[in-house]
Amino acid sequence: MSVTWMLAALLLTGSPAAGQPSLDIVHQGETVLRVNQSDYINDISGLPLIDEGKLDELIRRVAELVETAPRNAMLNGAGAIVPERPGTKLHATEFRSRFYSDVYEGGEHRLDVPLRPVYPRVDSEILSNIKLNAIGSYATYFNSRNRNRASNIALSAEAINNVVVFPGERFSFNGTVGMRTREKGYLRAPVIVRGELYEDIGGGICQVSSTLFNAADRAGLAITERFSHSRNVHYVPAGRDATVSWYGPDFAFTNPYNHPILIRAFAGVGSVSVAIYSSDMLETRPREVPGASRTLPEEVRVENGGASGGERSDMTSDAGRRKP
Repeated sequence: MSVTWMLAALLLTGSPAAGQPSLDIVHQGETVLRVNQSDYINDISGLPLIDEGKLDELIRRVAELVETAPRNAMLNGAGAIVPERPGTKLHATEFRSRFYSDVYEGGEHRLDVPLRPVYPRVDSEILSNIKLNAIGSYATYFNSRNRNRASNIALSAEAINNVVVFPGERFSFNGTVGMRTREKGYLRAPVIVRGELYEDIGGGICQVSSTLFNAADRAGLAITERFSHSRNVHYVPAGRDATVSWYGPDFAFTNPYNHPILIRAFAGVGSVSVAIYSSDMLETRPREVPGASRTLPEEVRVENGGASGGERSDMTSDAGRRKP
């Protein structure tokens, strides 16, 4: 709402509607908020003006009540497409205009919230074109009796499942999975596996990032950020791991192809697998990657805790070197 429009309204109407009644803000037929118009008006030298700061705050409150996020199309466990769902966003300019009209021109003292659609990035058509051609896959193995670690692996695998990376786009493991917290369901997994220390909230997720790394490498994706642990890990061949930590290293790659790629990840009983899919028309540049051993090492339980957000990655010796 411009100052010119506001002053023009004042000249035409003289003053706000008499009595300054309450205003019902309505969304889908229901009143979500009721406000007093007088709370948003300042008298400056006898000229009633709407307080723009208070109106901005009202718009933010209404947005929190009515906006919905879009949902991308995805594949269910059977591989069938679950259709996308558009979201909604408050049309702030139109809301402001309607608020001014009700205050200065009167009316029903009801403001129907104006919305505009927000479309998801991935729709069913895109997904149908990239869901069948597997261009790279990898599987690793773990002791499912370690329930906390197995749970963390399942949660982080679910977080990267159904992610679509468009041509030229960068994928970040930390950016996709987010911070590993108790509120998200991550558990403390205090075990050492042959010298490799897994500590505190999120222990086990490095197995997922390492599995993803090997699948992405097999698919010919451009690995842009990867760090190895300071000691060898059991679940991938030496030098084939990708350690991650919320406050430390990340694993990232870029899609170099001219078609989107789809990540499918699943954690079952004792194994986690990642597959990369894309269009049948894609000309891939796959790489040879050694497979993981199914042999599980002896586990040693420990009591001490440590850094949160993932498996401990002691960045000593040459462990902190970037390994593209």
